[in-house]
Amino acid sequence: MTDRLEAQFAFLNEADRLKSVLRATTLCDGSRRENSGEHSWHLALYALVLADQAGPGVNIDRVVRMLILHDLVEIDVGDVPIHSANGAAHGSEATLVAEARAADRIFGLLPPDLGAELRALWAEFEAAETPDAIFAKSLDRVQPVMHNIESGGGTWTEYAVTAEQLEARVGAKIARGAPRLWDYVKARSARFFKVSA
Repeated sequence: MTDRLEAQFAFLNEADRLKSVLRATTLCDGSRRENSGEHSWHLALYALVLADQAGPGVNIDRVVRMLILHDLVEIDVGDVPIHSANGAAHGSEATLVAEARAADRIFGLLPPDLGAELRALWAEFEAAETPDAIFAKSLDRVQPVMHNIESGGGTWTEYAVTAEQLEARVGAKIARGAPRLWDYVKARSARFFKVSA
C-alpha cells in the first residue's frame, strides 16, 4: 500500500507543475495569462454546465475526466497556441510525438493499473473519435474563444487572427461535437471580424 501511495502522490505532485505552464489565452478580464491547470479546471466546469449541449450517448463524467487530464503533457511540452506564429506546430508530428512521450512519462509515475487507465483516457481524447472525446475537444476549443470574446479580442488581436483562421482551426472542431455552441460563439465573435456562415 505504501508503494502505491508513493506512486500516486508522485503523480499528483508532478501534476502540480501544470499550474506553472502559461497559455497564450488570457483570463476573461484580460488581466493575465491563464495557466494550464486553470484551463483544465475551467473546462471540467464547462462540461458540467454545458452538458445539455452534448450529443446522444455522451457520458459527461468521462468527459470531465478527459478534460482534467488532457493537458498534463504540457508539463513537458508547454502550450502550443493554435493561432501563434508557431501555430503550425500545433498538431504537428513532432508535437504529437513529444506529447505521447510526455504522456508515457507522466502517467508512468502512477501504479501500472491506474497509469494505463488514465493514459488510455488521454489517448482517447487526443484521437477524438468517440462521442465523449469529440464533445470534450469541442469544449477545449470553445473555452479560449469565449475568453477572447470576453477580453475584447484577446489573442485574436495579438496574433492577427482572421475569420477564416478561426473557422478552419476552431470552428469545425466545435461544430463537430457541439454545433449549437459553435453557432453561439460564432455570432458573439462577429463584432471582432466577420465569420463566414
